[in-house]
Amino acid sequence: MWNQLALILVLLICVLLLGIGNALHAKPYADTEVYRGETLPGDLKFVHVIFRHGDRTPVDPYPTDPYNDLKFWSTGWGQLTNKGKMQHYELGKWLRNRYGSLLSAKYTADEIYIQSTDVDRTLMSAQSNLAGLYKPKGADVWNPNIPWQPIPVHTAPENNDYILAAKASCPTYDYEMAALEASAEFQALYSRFHDLFTYLSENSGRQVKTFTDASYLNNTLFIESLNNLKLPVWTEKVYGSEEFTYASNLAFAAMTYTRKLARLKVGPLLKDIFDRFDHKVSGNLTPDRSAWIYSAHDTTIANTLNALKLFELHSPPYAACIMMELRLDDNNTPLVSIFYKNTTAEPLPLVIPGCGVSCPLSKLRSLYQDVLPGDWHSECKRTTMMMTYEEANLSAATGILILIVACLLCASYGLMIYYRRRNYKLYTSYAQMA
Repeated sequence: MWNQLALILVLLICVLLLGIGNALHAKPYADTEVYRGETLPGDLKFVHVIFRHGDRTPVDPYPTDPYNDLKFWSTGWGQLTNKGKMQHYELGKWLRNRYGSLLSAKYTADEIYIQSTDVDRTLMSAQSNLAGLYKPKGADVWNPNIPWQPIPVHTAPENNDYILAAKASCPTYDYEMAALEASAEFQALYSRFHDLFTYLSENSGRQVKTFTDASYLNNTLFIESLNNLKLPVWTEKVYGSEEFTYASNLAFAAMTYTRKLARLKVGPLLKDIFDRFDHKVSGNLTPDRSAWIYSAHDTTIANTLNALKLFELHSPPYAACIMMELRLDDNNTPLVSIFYKNTTAEPLPLVIPGCGVSCPLSKLRSLYQDVLPGDWHSECKRTTMMMTYEEANLSAATGILILIVACLLCASYGLMIYYRRRNYKLYTSYAQMA
C-alpha cells in the first residue's frame, strides 16, 4: 500500500514539474499581444480590406444530387443567404470598431471606396457590410423606419476585370496553367488521387479530373451539410476525410502555384494596392481616401495570401478578411502590416517573409517585385518572343510547312492555267475552218 502511495506521489511530482517546465518554456498567447495593431509602430493612415462574400447557396449542384432542385434553395443558385448578409453586417460593425480612427461616422465618397466583383453574392455582401459600417445618423437618416443608407459599390464586367475578378482573358496564364497540369509533379498528384477522383465521378455523375473539380463537389456537400440536409450514403466514405479535404484544398493553391502564375493571376491586384500605398504616402492620392474595400471570393483570398507567401493550405471561410494596413512612424517611414481574419477572434499580423510584422513599403515592393506585372496586357500575350526555344522552333516549323504547301498550291494552279491556254492555241476553231 505504501509503495503504491509512493508511486502515486512520484507521478504527481513529475506531472507538476512537467507543467512548470512547459509554462516556463512555452510561448503563452499573452506574449503575442505586442503584435496587435494598436502596438505596431507608427500611426495608421490607410487600409486595404479584401473579404470573401458571406454564406451562400450551392453554385452548381452535381447531376445525382438529391437537392438539385430550387425548392431547397429559395434564393437561387450561388446566392447570398440571410445568414451571409448577417455575417457581413457583423463584419462591417467590426471594421467600424477597428478603423474608427480612419473613418468618420458619416459616409463620404472622398474617404472610402468599395469595389466588388460583378457577382450577386459579392455585391450583396458589400452592401450588407456597409450597412454595419455606416449606420445613418443625423442628416443621413432618410427614413426613420430604415436604419440603412445607400452607399455606392463599384464593379466591372468579369470578362474585363483583370484586377479583382481576375477573369479577363490571359493566354499566357492559360498556357502556364496547362503546363503545370501536365507537369510530372501534378501528374504524380493526380495519380495519387486517381481512386478518389474515380469514386467521386462514378457517384456524383460528373467527371472529377482536377483539384478544382473536387473542390466544387466538396463545397456543394459542405453547404448541404451546413443546411442540415442529409447527404447521400455514398458520401460517407469520402466527405470529411483527410484525403478529400486535402485534394479540395489544393485547388486554392493551384491557381498561383508558381510565381509566374501568381504574377498573372493576382499580380494586378497587388500592384493596385502597392501603387495606392505609394500615392497615399507621396500625397498624390486623389481623392485622399483612408480605406479601400474589395468584395470578392475565397479564391481571391487564397491567391492573394499565396502570392504574398503567407498561405497555409485551407479553404478560406465565409467573410474571411485580409487587411493590409499602412502606418507612418516617427521618421515618416511608411510601414505595412498584413492581417488575416478567418475566425471570430481578433487577428494577429502575419509575419511577412524576410521582413517581419511591420515592413517598410519600399522593402515590401522589393520582396514581391517578381509578382508585380509591368504591363499585364502585354505579358498576357503569347508571342514568338515569349515562347521557349522548343515552342518557337515548333511554331517556325509549322509556319514553314504552311508556306511550302501554299507555294506548291500556287505553282500547281499556275501550271494548270498555262497548259489550258497552250491547248487553246493549238486547237483550231470551227469558225476558222469555215
